[in-house]
Amino acid sequence: MQAPASRARHSRHQQGFWLWLAYAHQQPLSGASVNGKLFIVATPIGNLGDLSSRALATLREVDLIACEDTRHTLKLLRYYEVQKPLLSLHEHNEAARIPQLLEKIRAGQKVALVSDAGTPLVSDPGYRFLQAALAERVEIEALPGPCAAINALVLSGLPSDRFFFAGFLTPKSAARLRSLETLRDLQATLIFYESPHRIQKFLRDAYRVLGPRRLVLAREMTKIYEEIYRGRLLEDPAAIPLRSWKGEFVVLVSGA
Repeated sequence: MQAPASRARHSRHQQGFWLWLAYAHQQPLSGASVNGKLFIVATPIGNLGDLSSRALATLREVDLIACEDTRHTLKLLRYYEVQKPLLSLHEHNEAARIPQLLEKIRAGQKVALVSDAGTPLVSDPGYRFLQAALAERVEIEALPGPCAAINALVLSGLPSDRFFFAGFLTPKSAARLRSLETLRDLQATLIFYESPHRIQKFLRDAYRVLGPRRLVLAREMTKIYEEIYRGRLLEDPAAIPLRSWKGEFVVLVSGA
């Protein structure tokens, strides 16, 4: 947790970054893009063997990898015997990191953006970096790959022709209930992400708003202890017969 002074400095950095980005968007675009390139690379959500051959080739080709947590990405690179410089990029340092990364791309370097697991920008850092890169006319290429929400959807057995991805809702119950109210009448499968220490509180609130709708919980997907529960929302989530409540969850609920 950041100290008050640290949070204030972070806020000033963020304000400065957004002022710069607003200015950049107002400038006339030149005819040519900068020399380097940005690759948005999806990585495994659990099983390291799920990295695509194209993603691996790209990670071997780039000059630098921007990642959410260098320790986590280092495990993936060691598994594939890839040695590349890493630079952390997350919500607490992006105001300072983004100009550094853009400077490297302007100098002709190829940069890969990865998250800890899955596809960057999907409930993960990267959106502000992408916006800044677009403002600078950086050439951008996205490599498709694992995404926990889509993997859970195709496993769920719920309708997949229409779905709404809500990601992580606020941890505060009152605000979470209001968010769920806005989704109650959607005629689409609802997809959420939730952490292990909040999952039962989330499910309790979901039952209060949505009632006993069909529910699918996907836990530890692609890992040894993967578990998929198919049932209904219950007033008491503790009654759901999961083997464990550990691990990150994808929660899917049937639509109206």
